[in-house]
Order: sequence, then structure tokens, then C-alpha cells
Amino acid sequence: MPRKPRMYIPDIPCHVMQRGNNREASFFAEQDYQFYLDCLYDASLRYGVSIHAYVLMTNHVHLLLTPRAKDSISLVMQSIGRRYVQYINKEYRRTGTLWESRHKSSVVDADHYLLTCMQYIELNPVRANMVKHPIEYRWSSFAYNALGHVNKWVTPHPIYQTLGLKDKNSQKAYLALFDGEIDNKDLNLIRNAATFSMPTGDSLFKRQIEATVNRKLGYMKRGRPAKAPTDECK
Repeated sequence: MPRKPRMYIPDIPCHVMQRGNNREASFFAEQDYQFYLDCLYDASLRYGVSIHAYVLMTNHVHLLLTPRAKDSISLVMQSIGRRYVQYINKEYRRTGTLWESRHKSSVVDADHYLLTCMQYIELNPVRANMVKHPIEYRWSSFAYNALGHVNKWVTPHPIYQTLGLKDKNSQKAYLALFDGEIDNKDLNLIRNAATFSMPTGDSLFKRQIEATVNRKLGYMKRGRPAKAPTDECK
């Protein structure tokens, strides 16, 4: 069965998720996380992609990106795939693939879900019981978005900036969002959208995306019935 075509739209943020092959580890030491971020940064500058949030987990990554062109995100992920896999294979004397065959992607209704999607991404280590608070996890954008720590990789989205007139106000308002938990309905919507590469938004947003890409959107059935998303998509 043919693969679903990519659904990238210039200036529309997109939640990108990629897992290690067979859910195996993709990062083995601190320098691996750092090298991945450097690959991401270099590719984002080269291909015109803004990074709003990220988290690098042991065996998967979540990114919130806005492309300037239709193919920008695909080019970024291809570039990372080449550079990072070559680095890992050389560093650890291994061969073969490192990632699943395709990354997942979900265009995001920024007006209603951008901030929640950022929370979803940065709370991954908490949901995985790796830390009690996202500030304790080094390999995410939380310290920048919530506390203003220096981070060359992140470009604030305009909706994030509307949280306050100045950066510190935006950070304070963003940090306050973490006082409560993400609503289960929103949590499941974001998780399912990422898993099945569907839009993160309501029915109206999906119709708008359908009109933009000029095709109907739906869950494509492949082989066995799909299992419900697991905590691997945290």
C-alpha cells in the first residue's frame, strides 16, 4: 500500500516524532544528544525551519517546527538522518538503520493547540517517570521557554510571545501553564494525531487543511488493525 504523502504547509507549525528502530535506544551518551541538537540546528538554518520546542528521549524525539517551505521539514529530517546515523555508527562501531523508516508528523492548529503541544513535548520525561519536573531534564527546550535560559536552537513562536509583552513575562506565563496537568482529551488528541500523522486540531481545522492540501484526510489502514498508542509516544 502506498505511503501517505507528507502534510507540510509553509508557516504552519508541525509536531514531528521519530522513534528508534524497534524502539531501541538512539542516544547512548551526553555527546550524542549534543551532536543531534547541532545537526538539528545546522539543518534548520540551512532549510528554513524554526524550532519552537523539542525533547530528546532515550529512544525517540519530539520536535515542534515551523517550515518556510513545503519541503523544509523533510529536508531537515533527511539531513539529521544522514549526519547523526553516520556519527552513531562510527562512534559505536555499528551498522544498519537507527531510526524507524519514517518519522511521524502532525500539523498543529497554532491558535488552539500550540502551547499545549509545547507542554506535551516538554513533559515527556515527567510522563516517562525519568524526572519529577521538566526543569530536571537537560535535553529539552523547557529551560528556555519557561525560564529564559540561553538556547540557540529555539525560536519563539508568535503565539508564545503573546503570553507577555516582554520575554520574561512570556516565560513566567508559560511556566504557570505547568502548574496543572494537560487535559486528558487534549493529551489523547495530540498523541493520536502524532501517531497517525493527522492534524492536531478540531474538525474545522482538519477541513481547512484538506482544502489547503487538496485531498481528504483519514486514517489509512495497513495490514493488521492498529494498536492504541502506548506510552512510547509520551
